[in-house]
Amino acid sequence: MSTGALPSPRAPGAARAPGRRRTPSAQLVAGGGIIAGLLALAVLAPVVAPYPPGLQDLARSRRPPAWVATGTSANLLGTDQLGRDLLSRIVYGTRVSLIVGAGGVGLALGLGLLVGLAAGYARGWVDEVAMRLADIQLSLPYLLFVVAVVGVLGAGLRNVVLVFGIADFPLFARVARGEALRLRAAPFVEAAVANGASQTRILMRHVLPNMAGVLVVVTTFEMAAIILYEAGIGFLGLSVPPTVPSWGNMLADGRNYLTTSWWIATFPGLAILCATLGINLFGDWLRSTGGGGE
Repeated sequence: MSTGALPSPRAPGAARAPGRRRTPSAQLVAGGGIIAGLLALAVLAPVVAPYPPGLQDLARSRRPPAWVATGTSANLLGTDQLGRDLLSRIVYGTRVSLIVGAGGVGLALGLGLLVGLAAGYARGWVDEVAMRLADIQLSLPYLLFVVAVVGVLGAGLRNVVLVFGIADFPLFARVARGEALRLRAAPFVEAAVANGASQTRILMRHVLPNMAGVLVVVTTFEMAAIILYEAGIGFLGLSVPPTVPSWGNMLADGRNYLTTSWWIATFPGLAILCATLGINLFGDWLRSTGGGGE
């Protein structure tokens, strides 16, 4: 039996020993790596993609991936029913997914912040009207609402971003309102009011920065959800036009060839899985660290 003294536990918040560094979590490495890879593919698509995404060659239609017996290195992931290179189309499809995800969640965040801050800080009739409108929006089936509005406005990248922004803003409004109510009673806000600070200064200097962590976490999870939903409406033909490569319409192209040419639908599906998984891992890391870094 050892008689050595046990080391005393380090008090919470105490400084770490000099020279000791925390290793990045697996969630941060995996999620951040996937997000960085997606951004690189979107920006460098003309350089990374071996062929133009719309280039057709019927003589090479439904060619399998390079590692299959009849595949070639000229088309690493194979070709679709029109002879278009799958790798090139997946790379260019990254742009559509990130634009819709970032644009939709950015619009939702902007609208939600305006409504949530006004409702949570002003209270009174502003709060009642804003939250009842948000309740009506949230009571509608999300995906059905998106499909119905896009069906009326017509398919197109701008319309899809607009619809997702409108469909998602009540969630951000609710979160922003709750945080505004919590921070409204905080001692530092009351001190700012006592010192004669204007309402705009209080909101911009005290309330908004202190709710940023929560909003960032919600934003990451909602961006992953929007990418998944965009693929869903793309599968239905309600996202970008068929001439624009997106992961959703690539899935729709491959559904009739699942038993004979499995790669046409499999690789776009894996791209959707990797993108949503990476963003969710990063968002989970942010949530576990309170919205900030480790």
